[in-house]
Amino acid sequence: MNETLKINDIKELMDIPDNSFIFFIALCIFGIFIFIAIVFLIIKFFKNKNKNQKKIYYEELRNLDYTHSKNAAYKATTYLRILAKSEKEKEFIKDLIEDINQYKYKKQVDKFDDKLKAKIENFMDMCDV
Repeated sequence: MNETLKINDIKELMDIPDNSFIFFIALCIFGIFIFIAIVFLIIKFFKNKNKNQKKIYYEELRNLDYTHSKNAAYKATTYLRILAKSEKEKEFIKDLIEDINQYKYKKQVDKFDDKLKAKIENFMDMCDV
């Protein structure tokens, strides 16, 4: 019984390719990109939150160029309608737009008179921005 048994079915250990380190590095890089994208979107959200469209239109109306009366009349009408929110403001701009209409729809128009400019300034003081 001292015979040695030869087993031919058992083979030597094989090297199994291990790609887990590459997958770990790829996952880390992907995670960093996702983190940067989320931070960028959060910053963009809060940056745009500070810019209110009403404030932008208010500044456009404040810096309106009155030298070109016809163009100024069209822009003022647009911005006034956007800025008017309450009923009091809407009634005020209704009268104001009637005064502005004399500077629209004509080929040649005069310059804005000071009373109309004062009314626009009065509306801007009334407006909550």
